[in-house]
Amino acid sequence: MADKRNWGFCLTVCLASFLVANADIKVSAPVGQLFVFELQRETFQNEFEPFLKHYAGRVYNDPMVFKCNKQSFPDLPEWLRFTQRHPYDNGFLYGTPMSAGKSIIEVTVINKRSYDTFRERLIINIGPRANKMPFQAEFFIKLREIEKVLPSTVQAAIKQDVMRMWETDRLEFVNITSALDRGGRVPLPLAGHYEGVYVKMGSDQYYSKCLLKLQSPDHQRQCEAGGRRETGDCAICTIPSNCITWCKSILIDLSRPVAAPPAPSMGSGVLEAGGQYDPLDSPPTRDYFLDYIVTVLVPLVLAILLCLLLAYIMCCRREGVEKRDARTPEIQLYHHHTIHGNSSELRSMAGARGVPPPLSSLPMFNFRTGERPPPLQSDSPSIPLIMAQHEPNIDSLPRK
Repeated sequence: MADKRNWGFCLTVCLASFLVANADIKVSAPVGQLFVFELQRETFQNEFEPFLKHYAGRVYNDPMVFKCNKQSFPDLPEWLRFTQRHPYDNGFLYGTPMSAGKSIIEVTVINKRSYDTFRERLIINIGPRANKMPFQAEFFIKLREIEKVLPSTVQAAIKQDVMRMWETDRLEFVNITSALDRGGRVPLPLAGHYEGVYVKMGSDQYYSKCLLKLQSPDHQRQCEAGGRRETGDCAICTIPSNCITWCKSILIDLSRPVAAPPAPSMGSGVLEAGGQYDPLDSPPTRDYFLDYIVTVLVPLVLAILLCLLLAYIMCCRREGVEKRDARTPEIQLYHHHTIHGNSSELRSMAGARGVPPPLSSLPMFNFRTGERPPPLQSDSPSIPLIMAQHEPNIDSLPRK
């Protein structure tokens, strides 16, 4: 009975932990304001190694890759973007929703050490606009990258600097965009080179005198002349990397309604009485002979000239080779004639020779003493196989 209770208790705990681990994450975001959600690797590390972390005391720092998409769709909504620079960095979902509704985002986490996967749903409830911000300003921060600006601590530091310049504390982030999304160039992978970030903020308070200098003719004249004004006269930055580039910052006043362009007038589609359709005249005829000469004949003439030049070089510039080839048969014939003549001369000399052959050509002749053995007796019934026990042409040496 006790075993059954323990088994039921363990099953309940496991089921509860499974439900808690797979619970949806619900967040809310107002229309027209910046939404940022940080995907922390430490949170998902607990999902991959819960037993080893809590019971065995082992803590892992695994590289992870996040894949985010809208539920039942391959990509994210239009207003939402995702960034993660490195598998050892946290991921960020950020953007500015423009209409109320609900977005369900599927987050797939891949552990690059064990290749385990974990999936979770992020439900974003987009509510109505909280505050109207008719006065907006966009600032360019040169020494920042998008993932370095999205953390809340960095946003708070930037907001404090802008509040001092704006002279109000009623500020909200409207949007944060990387300079690469605006057509900026990818920086060199060296220290001191950054992508740059555009930060848009809004308020219901009018601009301060410092910010109004952005619209002054003097400021615009200096920027158009190529003056590099990294910071304005009243720009404040407590952190050097948060300093604003003054020439790339603009003011956006939405308090003045912009008149919509007039709608096009729609006609009845029927010609008026007595009207006549007058089509446009045909374009004038164009002579393509010149284009033909440039496109076809000129390359053809050049090809023919090159072929003639190559033929002249290969066929007409072989004087040394021809001379050498012409002399080769003569030399060969001369060698053949010389060999043939020498052979005939030797034959004639051998045929006209009537004297006995020299002693050196006879067998068993000793060139030192001049002695020669007696001729063999062909009439003898037996001919010894070995004429002598020693070499007849070598002097006999005394035996020791």
